Amino acid sequence: MSTPPLPDAPATAEVAEIERALHRITYLSSRARQHERLMALAGVPLDRAAVALLRKMADAEPMRPGELAARLGVEASHVTRTVQQLEKTGHVTRVPDPDDRRAQRIELTDAGRQAIVRIREAGVRGMQAALAQWSADDLSRLATLFHRMVDDFLAHATDEDLDPGIPV
Repeated sequence: MSTPPLPDAPATAEVAEIERALHRITYLSSRARQHERLMALAGVPLDRAAVALLRKMADAEPMRPGELAARLGVEASHVTRTVQQLEKTGHVTRVPDPDDRRAQRIELTDAGRQAIVRIREAGVRGMQAALAQWSADDLSRLATLFHRMVDDFLAHATDEDLDPGIPV
């Protein structure tokens, strides 16, 4: 499937500001110091690749390493190294694939599920602190608009842009 063409008309100032804000928040959330702070709050000493893998697995059934690599958009060798690291720390385990006993799937352990709960809770607490001065109405409006924006982005995305692991 080909990429849909971009509109010919220039973007409105509002759309340009939304793009700018999304870039800023993406940059802030992906900084190494931010990750280290989140891991310290959660009490989970994992690197960003490990957390991304655990987060992806937390929202899906056990999957083969190749499928996990595709969903994360990384090379299989990256997933192999990260899975080995997470196996050593007790966060994931390999289980037989019920569809093909020669293959294996990666599954979260109880420790892996607990780590994701702590990471998500720390993230929510940080967000709560940052937005503490916002009214309940503003927070509700923001949540509604964010979900609407994601839904519209998903509707506009091409099939190859979509991650089958993202709940739609």
